[in-house]
Amino acid sequence: MPRYADTRGRIVQAASKLFYAEGIGRVSVDAVAEKAGVTKRTLYYHFESKDELVAAYLDARDQPNLKQMASWFAGAEGGAGEKVAAIFAGLARSARHPKWKGCGFLRTTAELAALPGHPAVKIGARHKSAFASWLAGELELAGFESPQALARRILLLLDGAFSASLVHRDASWFEDAGQAAHALVSGHPRKPGGLPDRG
Repeated sequence: MPRYADTRGRIVQAASKLFYAEGIGRVSVDAVAEKAGVTKRTLYYHFESKDELVAAYLDARDQPNLKQMASWFAGAEGGAGEKVAAIFAGLARSARHPKWKGCGFLRTTAELAALPGHPAVKIGARHKSAFASWLAGELELAGFESPQALARRILLLLDGAFSASLVHRDASWFEDAGQAAHALVSGHPRKPGGLPDRG
């Protein structure tokens, strides 16, 4: 069993590096097998199709990405506005890395725009919904009214920054979006008796 898991994990890791760097359309199953150090037959033993492999690639990115953003949020000093802005600041730092290629979930969904039922598209939607749900929970704890609506607006800023920073190859779009998110949070109403946001 461990050997099976190791081989499958190696294939997913290889696929992740190639798909993220080059896009799913430009990467063949043969290329993934070669990078993983397995035969094509072995790859197809673990994954019935390239579609299944693409879905596994995004699924593997889901929790690590969510945990990273939650870590930036939790580690920031100040109120909710500063904590939300810290997510954008963290992404700005990531976007300045030479190997950064944008949001893998958005890029993959764009490549599969004609296939809305594709399992990878569903995983991408699940990831974005999970982020919004997590953030809404944090905002609710902070005493904001309509936390789900506020979280969705912040997600819109986040995904807009992903797109703009990739198009312009300029990480400062994340910083600008972070300032907008901070202002959005600071101006959002709180429940009666709630404390004003610090900062």
